[in-house]
Amino acid sequence: MIVVNSENIAAVETRDEIVGKGPVYRKSLIDAKDTAGFGILLVTFGPGARLNFHTHTFEQILYVTEGKGMVATPQEEQVVTPGAVIFIPPGEVHWHGA
Repeated sequence: MIVVNSENIAAVETRDEIVGKGPVYRKSLIDAKDTAGFGILLVTFGPGARLNFHTHTFEQILYVTEGKGMVATPQEEQVVTPGAVIFIPPGEVHWHGA
């Protein structure tokens, strides 16, 4: 069993090519190397921050905890609010942000 409290984990600013407009901060809550291959991140987008279009080789699930955000594919954009769950299959081109 792994139990963590996000309040005890320091946020790190994401400064790689995936960030289209920042700031974007993340906390690694559960590392994929400690599980059967999945990890859990708590990501915080500053006002107007977003990622560039990108893909993953794995499934991604987003859960909106506060504020208003945006998720998009090349074909559509959707506004998301607290309580929204977004499933992104492997290989789907997408971006998300505030």
